[in-house]
Amino acid sequence: MSVFAIADLHLSLGEEKPMDIFRGWANYVERLTENWNSVVGDGDTVIVPGDISWAMKLEETETDFRYINDKLTGSKIFLKGNHDYWWNTLGKMNRYLSEKGLNRIRILNNNAFLVEGISVVGTRGWINDGTEEADLKVLNREEGRLRMSAAEGVKLGGELTAFLHYPPVYGGETNEYILRVIKEFGIKRCYYGHIHGRALHEKAFIGEYEGTEYRMISADYLGFMPVKIN
Repeated sequence: MSVFAIADLHLSLGEEKPMDIFRGWANYVERLTENWNSVVGDGDTVIVPGDISWAMKLEETETDFRYINDKLTGSKIFLKGNHDYWWNTLGKMNRYLSEKGLNRIRILNNNAFLVEGISVVGTRGWINDGTEEADLKVLNREEGRLRMSAAEGVKLGGELTAFLHYPPVYGGETNEYILRVIKEFGIKRCYYGHIHGRALHEKAFIGEYEGTEYRMISADYLGFMPVKIN
C-alpha cells in the first residue's frame, strides 16, 4: 500500500464555480479522475492539503465529497485551504462524514494520522509576509496548530511528514513561524500547494532548505496526477 498527495482540487460539482476557464484547467475533473484511478489503489491513501471544494457551507459539500469518496480510489485525508470556506470544527466535520456515509475521508485538524510508517501532520499555514497585525495573529495560530499536530504525530511513532496549504518558503520569503515548528520537530519532508499558473510555479521553492525537503503538489502543477510520496 502506498501514500500519495495532491492539493487544490478546487471542485465545484455542486456549485457554479468552474475552473475550466483558467489556463491549464480544461476538463480537469475528467483528467483528475483518469489519472488518480490509474495510479492509486483501493488500499492506498491520498493526502489532499486544501482548496478541496468551492462550497461555502459544510452541508453544500456533499456532491464534491461524494465524488471524492466514491469515484476516486483509495482513502483520503483532507486539511484546510484558504478557499475551504465550508471548514468547521473537527467534531462537526466528522459527524457530517459519518452521517453521509463518506467513510473514505478523514480530516487533519490539530491531530495526526499514521499511514504506512508516516505520521501525517499539518495545517493550512499562512502568507510569509507577517507585517500586518491581522497576519501576525493568524501566523501565531497556525504555528500553534502545526505544533499540536506534530506533537500528536510524535506519539504515533512514524516519520513526521508535514503537509501545508501555503508554502513556507516561496519567492525569496520564508515563514519563520511554520519553519520554527518544522525545525523543532526535525521534520525532513514537507509538501504544499496553493500556487497556480506557470509564472507562479516558477517562483516556487522545490528542494532542500535547512535540512528539510520541500515539494509543491498543486494539482495543476502535477498535471492532475497524484504524486507518490511513500
